[in-house]
Amino acid sequence: MSKAIRIHRPGGPEEMVWEEVEVGAPGPGQALLRQAAVGLNYIDVYHRTGLYPLPVMPAVLGMEAAAVVEAVGEGVSDIRPGQRVAYASPPPGSYAERRLMPADRLVPLPDAIDDRQAAAMMLQGMTAQYLLRRTYRVQPGDAILVQAAAGGVGTILCQWGRYLGATVIGTVGSDAKAEIARANGCHHVINYTREAFAPRVRELTGGEGVAVVYDGVGKTTFDGSLDSLRMLGMLVSYGNASGPVPPFEPAILSQKGSLFFTRPTLMNYTAKTADLRASAAELFEVVAGGHVKITVSQTYPLAEAAQAHRDLEARKTTGSTVLLP
Repeated sequence: MSKAIRIHRPGGPEEMVWEEVEVGAPGPGQALLRQAAVGLNYIDVYHRTGLYPLPVMPAVLGMEAAAVVEAVGEGVSDIRPGQRVAYASPPPGSYAERRLMPADRLVPLPDAIDDRQAAAMMLQGMTAQYLLRRTYRVQPGDAILVQAAAGGVGTILCQWGRYLGATVIGTVGSDAKAEIARANGCHHVINYTREAFAPRVRELTGGEGVAVVYDGVGKTTFDGSLDSLRMLGMLVSYGNASGPVPPFEPAILSQKGSLFFTRPTLMNYTAKTADLRASAAELFEVVAGGHVKITVSQTYPLAEAAQAHRDLEARKTTGSTVLLP
């Protein structure tokens, strides 16, 4: 038997129970993992509360971890027992000491990346990778706008964007977050509680606007993000922290300069195993090279994941949080 954090019904952190679970042998295409470090993400809260319903109860939470392969099932040849791996994809179940996972969703970990670092960066780091390198491929000299520049994905976008040669403009909601954004590569930081960000972006870009806006905020920033773009620019709406973007008339895109709008997700960009592993490899390269720094700001025992959720929802955490089995 092994232990895991499970919920038997949606609700608050009090629904998270540390209990014994049965973990069988790996079936065809599966790997049995011994978890080394587990990532904490806001999607875990959405799963717990039922905002993003889980298909079966009771359910083990968690989408991200670093682990060691204990055994593999029939047909698995590219992952081997004893290998260090990481993942950030369905099915949920990472809040566990041991678990089964589809082997084609696992990424081998290089020696240069430690377990805690890997557990803290897979979801956010691969999100930054596809945004910067595939959705809109940032070029040297581009001006880019990162909404919520002090957030988990935002700090990676800022560091990586600067490394790629872009002029990075970031928005934040406080002076403390402005310092975080600057420390993570922002050339210009706009505190949106003090000034409208779109006019300031125009000023910073000589009236032209930015090539791309990476917007994980959603509803409250949508209009300003469009107004920050240069002609033929792209608004990438990858999250909705303030609520979903309301319906809009597509003609607004032509009126504001033949703009592009997209709403991507990591799971689509990493649906193929080759794309998943290529994304992770590029992330590992920039982290191992020191171009992007991943900071684990706090850790909790996995058995105390409910407290980690309370602190996350109360905004008591900063940076990345890792749960330790």
